[in-house]
Amino acid sequence: MSKLLAPRWAGSVAQAGTAVFAVACVAWQFLRPDLDWAAAPMSFYLLGPTGWGLQMAYVALAVAILTLAVGYYRHLPRNARSAAPGLLFAVGAVALVVTALARSNIPHAPPTLEGWVHGTAANTAFLTVTTAMLLQSWWMRGLRGPARRWKVALGLASVCFAALWLHVLWRDLPRGAGQKALIALIVGWLGLSAHWLRRAEDGGSSECEPGAGAK
Repeated sequence: MSKLLAPRWAGSVAQAGTAVFAVACVAWQFLRPDLDWAAAPMSFYLLGPTGWGLQMAYVALAVAILTLAVGYYRHLPRNARSAAPGLLFAVGAVALVVTALARSNIPHAPPTLEGWVHGTAANTAFLTVTTAMLLQSWWMRGLRGPARRWKVALGLASVCFAALWLHVLWRDLPRGAGQKALIALIVGWLGLSAHWLRRAEDGGSSECEPGAGAK
């Protein structure tokens, strides 16, 4: 178990889960030609006879998020890490699984309790994960790798956070295209962070420097 939670292994698992989700999201645009990709949110792709496959991809992403959180917590020096990003990532991962399993409301049909659960879980996942990305990016200053890494991570996380609120507040944006662009940005941050973690030395001895920070 300790080996599986080591940074390099955690990064590999996180990268694999993120890749599975990314490939599935693209594939389902072709598997569901009955849906308008620009108008239909990802929630609609979870419905129907092919929805179970995308549900599994959501679960894979949730595992990737949890693994990434644990990996970075173990990788960072004790005096240069915080439990806050990990807790937010954990809440987001659970919310993502609930989003996948609870059926969403559909247009021109009466809203249901299950649909409300789906919507609430989806909003929770977006908000907690993007907030955790910001915090985790800031704590990446404790890594001894290239100094620009934490700046790149923080910049991309900031774009994701701003894009989330743009999607929420600008109702004239195409709902499907806007949401998918936001998801692509978030998956990009997760995949890049997983790649960095996968290249770390087990135990973090060569990539971490106690007390290291932004210069």
